[in-house]
Amino acid sequence: MKFLVPPLMLLCLYLNAFTQQSISDTIAITEIVITASKNETARRNVPLTISFIKTEEIEQSDESAILPFISERTPGLFVTERGILGFGVSTGAAGQISIRGTGGSPTTQVLILIDGHPQVMGIMGHTLPDAYVTSDAEKVEVIRGPASILYGSNAMGGVINIITRQQKADGFNVNSRVAYGSYNTQKYTLSGGFRKKGFTLFGSVNHGSTDGHRDSSEFSITNGYLKAGYVISNKIKLTADVNIADYHTRDPGKAGSIAGVKMNILRGSSSLSVDNSFKNTEGSVKFYQNFGDHDFTDGWRSHDGMYGLMVYQVVKPFQGNTITVGYDYMTYNGKGSPITKVLRDENGNIIPGENGPQFQLSEYSDQWISMHNHGVYTFIQQQLLQKFTLTAGLRYEYNSIFGGEFIPQGGFAFYPGINSTLRGSVSKGYRPPSLRELYLFPTANDELKPENILNAEIGWDQQWLSKKINTILTLFFLTGDNLIVKNPPAPPPPPLYKNTGEISNMGIEFSTDIKPLEGLTIHANYAYIHMKNPVTGTPEHNFFINPTYKVWKFHFSAKMQYVCNLYGENATGLVDVIEKSYVLLGIKTSFSIIDKMLECYISGDNLLNQDYQHMDGYPNPGIHFMGGIHFKFAR
Repeated sequence: MKFLVPPLMLLCLYLNAFTQQSISDTIAITEIVITASKNETARRNVPLTISFIKTEEIEQSDESAILPFISERTPGLFVTERGILGFGVSTGAAGQISIRGTGGSPTTQVLILIDGHPQVMGIMGHTLPDAYVTSDAEKVEVIRGPASILYGSNAMGGVINIITRQQKADGFNVNSRVAYGSYNTQKYTLSGGFRKKGFTLFGSVNHGSTDGHRDSSEFSITNGYLKAGYVISNKIKLTADVNIADYHTRDPGKAGSIAGVKMNILRGSSSLSVDNSFKNTEGSVKFYQNFGDHDFTDGWRSHDGMYGLMVYQVVKPFQGNTITVGYDYMTYNGKGSPITKVLRDENGNIIPGENGPQFQLSEYSDQWISMHNHGVYTFIQQQLLQKFTLTAGLRYEYNSIFGGEFIPQGGFAFYPGINSTLRGSVSKGYRPPSLRELYLFPTANDELKPENILNAEIGWDQQWLSKKINTILTLFFLTGDNLIVKNPPAPPPPPLYKNTGEISNMGIEFSTDIKPLEGLTIHANYAYIHMKNPVTGTPEHNFFINPTYKVWKFHFSAKMQYVCNLYGENATGLVDVIEKSYVLLGIKTSFSIIDKMLECYISGDNLLNQDYQHMDGYPNPGIHFMGGIHFKFAR
C-alpha cells in the first residue's frame, strides 16, 4: 500500500497544477452521501451506484421494519418476507437480502450498518433484520455492489447504512404512532429528541405483534433505542448509543405440515464515537459491539458477540483532492449447544451407520469459538477540469484464520453537463467464511477458503425539465468462482459447505423520480438480473411504482410491484423458480386532523389478493388492512 499512495498523489498534484480548476460540490447537487467515502460528498462525485432514501419518504411508510421499505425503493435489492410482521430466524426464516444476486442464505454477503457501525451476528456471520425499525431512521444509503475497500468483511455484495435520527435544533420533539390491522396486528411507537447547549438526545420504544395469517405464525417484538451526543467544541463531538430488540416467534412450517420450533431472541448493540472536524481534515474513532442470546424449544441455545474498532481520517491537502486513510479491527465469537457433526473419513466421505450417516457431538459444542480481522486502507479522490472526479483505493485485510488479502477499487465520474453524470467503477468484494460455515452443524467445513467477486458497472444520471425528472440508469456485471455453497444442495446425504460456487451475473437497474404537477410525485424503479447460476431470494425482473399526491389536508399514495421469475429453494432443496410472476397493489390515505400534529391513516396491501410466496411452502398473506394515528409535537 505504501508504494501505491505516492504515485497517485503525484499524479493528482500534476493534474491539479495543470488545470488550476476544481469542480464545486454545489453544482447540481441533489443529495449528500457519506457511506461511499466516509465523509460528506456530493452524490454525483461518487462512481458507485447508491440509492438514497430520505426522511420524508420513511415517515410516509406504515412499515415498522425498515428493510421491506428499502427493498421497494432500491432497484436490484430484494428482501424475502413470510408474513405481515416478523422475518424469524433459523428454519423457516425470511429476511434474506439479495443485491444483484448476491447475499447468501442466510445473508452473509450484504452488510448492514447503523451510523456506519457493522451489525453482524458473531457466531452466524449475518444480520437479523427484525432488529431494524423505521422510527429510528433519518435516512438510508444503499451501496449496490462491493464496498469491501471501506468496510471489509461481509460488504462483498453491498452495504445498507441506516443513519439514525438526531435533534438538529434546540428544543424537543415527540412522535408517536398507534396502528391496528388484520390478524390482530398491532404497532405502537414512541420516539422523541432533545437538544440544548451542544447536548442531544434521541430515544424510541417500539412494540409490534400479530396473530399471523397462518396457524402458528404469531410474532411479537419490542425494540428500544437511545442515542446521546455532546459537542465538546466546534471541532470535537462525542456520540454514544445502545439498541435492544427482544422478540418471540415461531416457524409455522410449510403449508400442510406441522409447525416448527418456538424461538426467543434477544439482540443488542452499542457504540461510542469521537468525531473530529478541522479546516482541512475530519475523521472519527468508533468503538462498537453487538451481542445476542437465542433460545429454541428444540434445545438449541447460543450466545454470540462481535466487537470492533474503526479509525479513519479524511485529509484535503490541496484543492479538489481528498485522501481517506483508515484502520479497522473486528472480532466475532460465540458458542452454541448442542452441536453435532457428521462423521467423515480422511477423504471427506460420510461414514455410514445402520440407519444412515453417523453423527457425534462436535468438539465445538458449548465452546467459545472466535475469529478476528484487521484492515488498513487508503482511498483517494481527485476532481479535475470541472468535468471529472477520479477515485482509487486499496485495502489490505488480514484474517486470523485465512491470512491476508488485497482489495482494490477504482472509478470515475464525468460531467458532460450541469445536469448529467456518467460514472463507472471496478471493485472487488471479499468475505471470509463465517464461524457457522466453518464449525457448526453437519454442513460445516473447516477447510473453506474466503469468497471473492469482481464487479464492474457504468451508469448515467440525468436531470430533465428543470429537475422535475431525475433518472438513474446502471449496467453491471459481476463474476466470481470461489463462492461457498452446499454440496450436495439437496438431501440425502447431509451436505457439506464447499468453495465450488460460480457467479456470473449481469443486469440493468433504473430508477426515476418525477414531479409533473404541484403536489404530485412519482417514484419508479426496475431491475433485471441475469444469473448464470441462480441464487435464492432473487427475482429476474422486479418493477415498482409509487405515485403520491398531496392536496389540502389529504395525502394519497398507491404502490404496485411486479415480480417475475423469483428464485428460491424448492421442495427438493434445489434452486429454481418458485414464483413465475405476481403483482402486489397497495394504497394509503391519510388526513391531517390537526395540521402538522395529528394525522390518521388507513392502508391496504395485496389488494388483488395474490397467492404468492418468497419461500417454498410459506405463502404470504392475502389482502390485509392497517389503520392508525400519528402524533407529532415539537417545541
